Amino acid sequence: MVKIKIQSLYKSFGRHTVLNGIDLDIKQGDSLVILGGSGTGKSVLIKTIIGLITPDSGSIIIDGTDTTCMSSKTRFDIMKKCGFLFQNGALFDSLTVQDNITFFAERLYQLSKSDKQSMAVAKLKSVGLSERILNFYPAELSGGMQKRVALARAICSNPEIIFFDEPTTGLDPIMANIINELIIKVRTELGATTITITHDLNSAAIIANDVALIYQGKIIWYGSKEEMEDADDPYLHQFVHGLTEGPIQYT
Repeated sequence: MVKIKIQSLYKSFGRHTVLNGIDLDIKQGDSLVILGGSGTGKSVLIKTIIGLITPDSGSIIIDGTDTTCMSSKTRFDIMKKCGFLFQNGALFDSLTVQDNITFFAERLYQLSKSDKQSMAVAKLKSVGLSERILNFYPAELSGGMQKRVALARAICSNPEIIFFDEPTTGLDPIMANIINELIIKVRTELGATTITITHDLNSAAIIANDVALIYQGKIIWYGSKEEMEDADDPYLHQFVHGLTEGPIQYT
């Protein structure tokens, strides 16, 4: 079953075309990793899917509903199903860990003070953190802890779809693998569909079921993680092996 269907998606900023006719089916329960270099349109793609950026044309169909032409209220109802882990965590500096985690959930549900605390504690436990940090502020946490708090916020409303924007960027190899394992854990616990954008091949190898390669605003290769290992596509081969010679050019 297709959870998200993207058809002929275009987005330009001024004269610069970022999404150049994206077609992509994302299956329910899938863990899709979108690979690509810097500036290839990865972040714009997932921000367009979730509604943070409006496409110029094309359709994004979530659970059979086209989200590109709906009212703000209807879109909000659709977005209740979604969680988002931003690249740098994007925690609110002025809010405690508890208030960061429950920020979106508070806008969905009428939560008592004890409900908020119970929810925050449960989600901290899911990402391997202690409730002792509930009243800490982001500045009091390490980078890895901030990333896990941001993940706890992303899963606080038990979303059906979770977007991960470069989840391991800026982390050491051990913490990066902790985050990778947590992504698998929360996806399994929630039965969620996950879409991860990254250029980290180790991360992709750990968390992906399916892989898409984006270049110049187009999906130029799509297949399973196992198919990627044996694929003879020149774009994929060059990206995976980090070759300077090949069809992918940086200007």
